[in-house]
Amino acid sequence: MRTKTLRLEPVVFHSLNAVFMIALAIVTLYPFLNTLAISFNAGNDTIRGGIYLWPRVWTDQNYKAVFAGGTLYHAFWVSVARTVLATVLSLFLTSMLAYAVSRKEYVFRKPITIIVVLTMYFNAGLIPTYFLIKDLHLLNHFLVYIVPGLVSAFNMIVIRTYMQTLPEGLIESAKMDGAGDFRTFISIVLPLCQPVLATVALFVAVGAWNSWFDTFLYASSKQNLSTLQYELMKLLSSSMISNSSPSVVSGADPEAARNMVTPMSIRAAITIVASVPILVVYPFLQKYFVHGLQLGSVKE
Repeated sequence: MRTKTLRLEPVVFHSLNAVFMIALAIVTLYPFLNTLAISFNAGNDTIRGGIYLWPRVWTDQNYKAVFAGGTLYHAFWVSVARTVLATVLSLFLTSMLAYAVSRKEYVFRKPITIIVVLTMYFNAGLIPTYFLIKDLHLLNHFLVYIVPGLVSAFNMIVIRTYMQTLPEGLIESAKMDGAGDFRTFISIVLPLCQPVLATVALFVAVGAWNSWFDTFLYASSKQNLSTLQYELMKLLSSSMISNSSPSVVSGADPEAARNMVTPMSIRAAITIVASVPILVVYPFLQKYFVHGLQLGSVKE
């Protein structure tokens, strides 16, 4: 009787685990699927509510409104260039600093670590930062998207913690073979840090891709420097203003009402447009993301 009970325990556990994971997947996917359905639903019909996983009145007018201005394509490539350059440069410079402060023989590693960590807790504020950017002649310049975030204190700590778990013998062997610190860093350390570097790359890339406030502060007067998120923010603001009148929503022309966009529908389309690039990239980095967080969080 006891043997039969023991055999049933794994079956019950796996069944409950499967039910729980399916429910978790549904809860996780529902907001995105609901937003996707709203983005393809007619704006005047969306106001009624009741859109769940499938559009009630199909239309592509929301996406036409998003791409109607023509500025979104240029802003998209500005965001791509910004994200790629910011990710590559920040990853390289932050990992160099992390390697330096991870070396026990470096006498200034503790003071530098303390100074870098202090920047996580103390900030000069928005106005001093603006004047600093102005004094650096970065206003209305593409480098304003790159230079301020070249080194991140949090990312440096994550990479440094991971580097401290690497076998010390590999680095010592490289130095015995005549390799300098930079050659050791490039040839030995960086290849071994792929999981944590992929994790940090995802952090930096998502932050750079979703950022719009720095465009608003430092480059709003230059249209050729406008990013995708900033253009989508402006589009959302303008749609909320233009559709705030009830008479517009309840127009007499059925065709005009069908082709009308509302703040809710345009917001859904904007969310999909902004999130698709990250959704495309994330599956390729997912295994490194989980692995890097696990190995970089604890020093053995």
